[in-house]
Amino acid sequence: MYDENVPVLIVGAGPVGLSTAVFLGRHGIRTLVVEKRGETSMLPRAPGLQARTMEIFRAAGLGKEVRALEIGDSHPFFEGGILRVNTFSEIADAEVLEAPSLDGVAISPERVMGCGQDRYEVVLADKAREYGGQVRFATRLRAIEQDDDGVTAQVEDVASGTVTTVRAQYLVGADGASSSVRNILGVSRTGLGTVFNALSIYFRAPELEEILADRPFILCYATAGGTMTGLSRLHGRDPWLAAPIYHPDKGESPADFTDERCVEIVRTASGKPDMHVEIMAKVPWEGAQLVAERFRVGRVFLAGDAAHVHPPAGGFGANTGIHDAHNLAWKLAATLHGWAGPELLDTYHDERHAVGAAMAQQAMVRNRIRHGYATEDVRNEMVDDIIITLGYRYRSQAVVTETPRPTLTAPLELTGEPGTRAPHVWLERDGERLSTIDLFWDSYVLLTGPDGGAWHEAAAKLAEHTDVPLRAVRLGAEGDYVPQDDDWAATFGIARDGAVLVRPDAFVAWRGDGAADAEQVLAEVLGRVAGGLSVTAAAR
Repeated sequence: MYDENVPVLIVGAGPVGLSTAVFLGRHGIRTLVVEKRGETSMLPRAPGLQARTMEIFRAAGLGKEVRALEIGDSHPFFEGGILRVNTFSEIADAEVLEAPSLDGVAISPERVMGCGQDRYEVVLADKAREYGGQVRFATRLRAIEQDDDGVTAQVEDVASGTVTTVRAQYLVGADGASSSVRNILGVSRTGLGTVFNALSIYFRAPELEEILADRPFILCYATAGGTMTGLSRLHGRDPWLAAPIYHPDKGESPADFTDERCVEIVRTASGKPDMHVEIMAKVPWEGAQLVAERFRVGRVFLAGDAAHVHPPAGGFGANTGIHDAHNLAWKLAATLHGWAGPELLDTYHDERHAVGAAMAQQAMVRNRIRHGYATEDVRNEMVDDIIITLGYRYRSQAVVTETPRPTLTAPLELTGEPGTRAPHVWLERDGERLSTIDLFWDSYVLLTGPDGGAWHEAAAKLAEHTDVPLRAVRLGAEGDYVPQDDDWAATFGIARDGAVLVRPDAFVAWRGDGAADAEQVLAEVLGRVAGGLSVTAAAR
């Protein structure tokens, strides 16, 4: 009846779709990724990888491979922030628009990294295949139908026109801002819509590095010539990327940007009228702010730009999408492996929709600041980058919330509060140094302190007779790992006799002190956060 059967079909092989395949493969779930492009990206887009993104890649087993793609040390570029100049030749007098704080405090085992998706997509595709997935390029989605048991999709080979019927238990639409999956589902979006139009110009200009005089920055805007031309240097120097704004309401279109005009734009922005410029590629795009009203429709999920699109200010796009994939993958894997309750998949929308909307709002704030029309009230809305990248909070059935707080809450507090990413503490075992973040991937983990033996024992007993994967880890001199921070329990916000339950995605699900009725309390908590299960009923 079907040409192919696969647990999860993923539409779109950009950073989000490929990451979804990698994460599911790491969880032992086979995937098929279909992509209408003929190959991975040839252009160095989405070049800024956040520390949290690198943490996720690290946990998925490809952190070293992605880090190896870095050209030199890209960290100083991030520290340089966002600049504005008349011409790039005047870089010494640049106005600093944003000076984001990054990982200046010890809150992550990773740091930000500059690398274009033309390089890291190849690593993601290879890793997805290594983990048992298929990645099929030059293949477009034609149709979707779903029922109570699965999703039936028709996909077409672009070259031959051959249509194949694929049956999957779940489908993930990671097919970008103009998502076919979202359109087929009829999911509407809310937001400001298109806020500007730009053209990405990829070019070579050997003299430009000399002009910039080693000044570090993420992005620099030049205003010469009457238009804003942004220059990125995160992905390396060959080719460079400049992005001038154009105005369709004034009759302008991408067709107006001949190679000759693009050369002139780059020269004007550089302040060197005779600079040699070689145009490599031109790609028009829209800066828009739109968020899908639903990230889940039955057995179909939206992730990345298919779910939320926002101006590139802040570099949140690909990173937020990869975080979507990470959140969704362990929940899909839990459901497919048979241990999750029916409510767990609903928490994907509950958690990631709030984050997607917050990212879209923050990107818009930055866009207004950079383009010079932000009021003081708008400026006051800006939340620091480090909170956006590592400090966002979840509220859902999968978290036992203590004190409800906004998705982005300042100042940054990674103190073990349920709904936040677990604190990073360096650990040691048998001479090996690792982070608490390295403990979380394929199971819930209960961390117990120096006097938390009752919790540890309760978790060990519970793990023996429940289908929900649970691992008890004791931290301390006589425990499984030795923390370099002697007061690690206080860092996680618990007393010495307390415990913290951390989800497979490294987010805290629950924490508590004391140990009265430890096994009963833990069973109730575990059942709730795993999707409304009755853990007792799941006992063998």
